[in-house]
Amino acid sequence: MTMSINTGLVSGMDTGTMVNQLIQLEAASQNALKTRLSNTQVTASAYRTVNSALAALTTAAEALTKPESWSSTKGSSSTGSVTVGTTSSATPGTLSFTVAKVATTASSVSTGRWASTSVAAGLTSLDIRTADGAASKGTVTLDGTETLEQIAAKINADTALGIKATAVQVSPGQFALQLSGAASGKAAGFQVGGTAFTATSLGQDAELRIGGTDAGTSGYTISSPTNTFEGVLPGATFTVTKEESTPVTVSVTADPDGLATKVAGLVDSVNNAISTIKTYTTNTPGSKAALRGEYAVTSIGSQLLEAVSKAIGTSGSAAQIGIETTRDGKLTFDKEKFAEALKATPDLAQRLVGGSGMPGDPGAVTGIAGRIRDVAKLASDTTTGTLSSLAKGQDNLARDITDRIADWDVRLAARKLALTRQFTAMETALSSLNNQSNWLAGQLGSLSS
Repeated sequence: MTMSINTGLVSGMDTGTMVNQLIQLEAASQNALKTRLSNTQVTASAYRTVNSALAALTTAAEALTKPESWSSTKGSSSTGSVTVGTTSSATPGTLSFTVAKVATTASSVSTGRWASTSVAAGLTSLDIRTADGAASKGTVTLDGTETLEQIAAKINADTALGIKATAVQVSPGQFALQLSGAASGKAAGFQVGGTAFTATSLGQDAELRIGGTDAGTSGYTISSPTNTFEGVLPGATFTVTKEESTPVTVSVTADPDGLATKVAGLVDSVNNAISTIKTYTTNTPGSKAALRGEYAVTSIGSQLLEAVSKAIGTSGSAAQIGIETTRDGKLTFDKEKFAEALKATPDLAQRLVGGSGMPGDPGAVTGIAGRIRDVAKLASDTTTGTLSSLAKGQDNLARDITDRIADWDVRLAARKLALTRQFTAMETALSSLNNQSNWLAGQLGSLSS
């Protein structure tokens, strides 16, 4: 509820402005709370930004503690029609073969033709059978009144049939019903009974032929219902696109460059985390950093550098594989030195970065990746992390300040109402006194006359 003030009518004072100025003076405490709220929210955001950088670092470091990360491989092929993909479980190997067949999808088209897809097609029930016709896959029940569009919809709705149907235009004003296998390969082939259909393609498996080209040698065949072959070489996948009578050679080889890229990514993540920490905690003169001089945060950067610079068990320091600290508190990575170390002493490189032994084993040694992960996770864990806890603490403080600001809104509104009433009462009293003064002046004037 608000109350207006007639200003300047009796007293000549701008009482409305006076009330607002008094309220502004009394609102100083609330304004201080608003400033504190803004600072608290900025601080919480800063904690979370640093936390995000450390969470990303935790993920990057964790990956390099897993043994499979150190079996980095890449695939190659002697021809562009065969591609090779590898997984983390792939092992080096080579295989030569010819591509005897590529996978195809079975299809059939109706011998009948119709002038429209939306008139009764007059087809009777369709018996969808296996490729050799020996067994039925299912029946599409029809009564002759369905259109080609309706028949196609009914076939497509029955996924157990393993076929897809569509009405196709074979010439101007001429439509047919096209059936195709839902998957490629010999097992997905089919025949159509009950109505005349012509097979346009037969489903066949893709086949690789290994050996058997020299006199007196025998080979063997590997087949796949698709053009992709998995597990022929452990952890590798081959994809063929056409027949190849000339032998194709595929290889899975170690990929030191790929491993070096992973380690470089870890170093970059550490440097990014340290830079973020410095940005938000810098204590230089005039700094307005949200976490200026916050030891709980600055110490994390020191711990990350220590995790890298300290010796790893009896294996020595990471400088042997090109990872070193700099004077300005960062890490450097010499990729060429790492590649040389990986080639000369791969076990040492893995121990220094990924560690050795199973966690909990008496002889287990944590590498720099594990140390970095432990430091980053201790700070960034969503439940127990120090930064997460600090951010949540700022959130709680912000909610408390917000409630206190709301209380001040109520208090100031009540104070303004009280002041408004007081000044209104004053104006009313002054008006009454003024009226009495005028009456007395009139009476005195009449007596003298």
